[in-house]
Amino acid sequence: MIWTVVLVAVGSPVAIAAQSPLLEWRDAVYIIGGFAGIVALSLMLLQPLLVIGDVPLLSGRRGRRAHVFLGLAITGLIGVHVVGLWVTSPPDIVDALLFRSPTPFSAWGVIAMWAIFASVVLAGLRFRLRPRSFRLAHSGLVVVIVAGSVLHAVQIHGTMGTISKGALCGLIGLAVARALAGRKVWKLVFRVGSAR
Repeated sequence: MIWTVVLVAVGSPVAIAAQSPLLEWRDAVYIIGGFAGIVALSLMLLQPLLVIGDVPLLSGRRGRRAHVFLGLAITGLIGVHVVGLWVTSPPDIVDALLFRSPTPFSAWGVIAMWAIFASVVLAGLRFRLRPRSFRLAHSGLVVVIVAGSVLHAVQIHGTMGTISKGALCGLIGLAVARALAGRKVWKLVFRVGSAR
């Protein structure tokens, strides 16, 4: 059942985007960059599910390992997304990176991008940190990544279908909330606060 929900939620936005008439006026580099972003957003739904073991056949250590590899794949897709848009229109990317773009969705995308890169660096330092510190920092970055990515996506009127995109973003938010609640992250926050 969970695989059916995930496949529909992940596949629908990609399939709908592939049939968009807006693609007719775009070159190959822009399309590749755009779809890299769409696939990255879609795969984000799996990340919290893998952490809490809700994906059949991928629970426990296997699920955590898949979470790491999928995180690296999402990071790579974000890189392709940015490079594709850079090749198509360098001034737009420069404006977005400097937070001077007139389109609000650009700023949210940049915030999410840097949070993703920061989470990769944090993951590389995981065994040098205390487990509690890592979990708090990683969970905080996840909230920024999801919020930024969702706000970035929903404000763009592009190839993704409005309903499927909204449903996907809603499911990602619910999955992250479930993961944070299941791992009792906020109890760690209160525990750290009381320790001070």
